[in-house]
Amino acid sequence: MRADAVRGHLDGLLLSVLEAGPLHGYAVISTIEERSGGALELPTGTIYPALNRLERLGLLASSWQSVGERRRRCYQLTDAGRRSLDTQRGAWREFTATISAVLNPAPAPRTAR
Repeated sequence: MRADAVRGHLDGLLLSVLEAGPLHGYAVISTIEERSGGALELPTGTIYPALNRLERLGLLASSWQSVGERRRRCYQLTDAGRRSLDTQRGAWREFTATISAVLNPAPAPRTAR
């Protein structure tokens, strides 16, 4: 899948993945790849800046957690993040319905002769 197809929807993807609970960055990347059946392989250079931006916006909160000798930053949704995810899901449904109506128009009704 082309990277530009995801543009504009990355925030919703990230918020959705974090809806179930806190994850570190690599787990976020892996979950997106799993859920998409491997179609979305987003680079770390895309994900980490987006996670940081969402945190600055107050949609995510983060904390450091130790795993063995490794420290990882884990991200979780805030209440504002949950509201934003709900809004983005509604916008996505509207967008896909609109595009579908154009790409797959309903057959014209038959007129009586």
